[in-house]
Amino acid sequence: YFPDAGDMVRYLGDFADKLRLHVLYNTTIGHVTLDKDGQAWNSHYFILTDQKGQAYQCSVLLVATGLSVPNQVDFPGSEYVEGYESVSTDPEDFEGQNVLILGRGNSAFETAENILGVTNFIHMLSRSRVRLSWATHYVGDLSPRAINNGLLDTYQLKSLDGLLESDLEDLAIVKDREGKLHITLKFLTEEANQSTEAITLPQDDNDNFALRVAYDRVIGCLGWNFNFSIFNSSLRLSSGGTFSKKYPLIKASYESKGSRGLFVLGTASHSVDYRKSAGGFIHGFRYTVRAVHRLLEHRHHGIAWPSTERPITQLTSAIIRRVNEASGLYQMFSVLADVVLLKENATAFEYLEEFPMQMLAQLEALTGRQARHGLFVINMEYGRNYSGPDKDVFFYDRSVGHMKDAWQSNFLHPVIYYYRHLPTEQEVRFRPADWLLPRPTAIHHIVEDFLTDWTAPVGHILPLRRFLENCLDTDLRNFYAESCFLFTLTRQKLPPFCQQGYLRMQGLVGTEYLRRHGVESGLLRYYTTMSRQPGNQEPASHPLAPGPTVQPLDNKKREL
Repeated sequence: YFPDAGDMVRYLGDFADKLRLHVLYNTTIGHVTLDKDGQAWNSHYFILTDQKGQAYQCSVLLVATGLSVPNQVDFPGSEYVEGYESVSTDPEDFEGQNVLILGRGNSAFETAENILGVTNFIHMLSRSRVRLSWATHYVGDLSPRAINNGLLDTYQLKSLDGLLESDLEDLAIVKDREGKLHITLKFLTEEANQSTEAITLPQDDNDNFALRVAYDRVIGCLGWNFNFSIFNSSLRLSSGGTFSKKYPLIKASYESKGSRGLFVLGTASHSVDYRKSAGGFIHGFRYTVRAVHRLLEHRHHGIAWPSTERPITQLTSAIIRRVNEASGLYQMFSVLADVVLLKENATAFEYLEEFPMQMLAQLEALTGRQARHGLFVINMEYGRNYSGPDKDVFFYDRSVGHMKDAWQSNFLHPVIYYYRHLPTEQEVRFRPADWLLPRPTAIHHIVEDFLTDWTAPVGHILPLRRFLENCLDTDLRNFYAESCFLFTLTRQKLPPFCQQGYLRMQGLVGTEYLRRHGVESGLLRYYTTMSRQPGNQEPASHPLAPGPTVQPLDNKKREL
């Protein structure tokens, strides 16, 4: 369902009314500056001034303005380039024309697709190769679905249109008397006092120069930048570097590095996971915004990060449920992670959902939760050398199916990190190259699954449970009352399930099937022998329920 623009406006209006939001419409903020004030919690206030000169003051500022400034490339003749933000969207305006599109992202292919059926031909020029999202696993790259990539078909299959690679700063555009646009090399235009007709074109010396035809239109689809112009330099949102010209400088908590209390949300926050995950798109920032909300709730209202506390015997099932159902982990892979905080003696745990991984060292300060007895971090990851612009993601033997090879999984799969102690900021900062987190005490990969359904008892659940048991030095299995009774007589340390269940008179009543299963497993050998002696009757208050025929089980299934 793709709603009409009017439907979206009505939805936003209903949303504001429902939550009684105080929204100032028709208000353009033209300047934001910092006012030092020792009485403020962060020692300053943000002063916002609108188009009428009205000033607004706040101590927390959330900026969600997206990327609104078209990226410009300065070269001779760039004034003839029409911007994506202003070019006509009516295909009839391009009928029979030769069109050159600068850029090679989704906006460039979207523009090409819109006019593909009416132009004489379309050429697309960019400094880099086409990057397809299924090869890079980055949703900002070109989607290979047929909705916007018709130009690739007409180029590769029909030789009607074309894609070329060149640095735009090395080129120039020359306009002739008839209004046609010619592409030439920049150095050929640098001779002083040249008339347009006197400028040498590459085809004058090389008659098969690729861009030798004249164009009627040149359209620039070169991406977007954050609008820094309204922010005073005192906010220190930009360092002046190449990357920080596109995105503001923020921490992994989405708070400005230069001004405490200023948070950047949505598309503009993509510097945290640029070309790594989906934080710059609605796929991902709907989850990162929620994380910021939780951080602010704790900072300003003393509300701890939401968590659920459960007995340790439910740890395996809690992790399995989340990796199979949590869309936040799936969309914001390698950025947001679930965190399990262990209680003393590992008898219980707290489960926190979708916490920014790179802020792990500050978890206690940001969430109000304690990590004194160890923790697990649950994250979704791709294989390290699997995807990339030049990778063949369809290579033979790309999939991994055996448990012992889980660490070599290529496709998106769950990875669990175990730490005895909360990592320090120094450990996070100086972690090994290409590691998302500092080196853990132990790490476990759940083998990738073709169906992305990690519920296989032997292939997924059993290895995970064994990993957790090794980390915790305990037995996380569930037992029936008969087994717990036997353990109380034969073991010094009972499994947690027996401590939390059987010793509290919460064990399950056995059945004939369970007793027979106990005999085969060797756990109930003596008890069963005694129960079969002549005259030994079962208690009337516990009749045995009928059970299915016992089937032989291999070791792994018996352990389950």
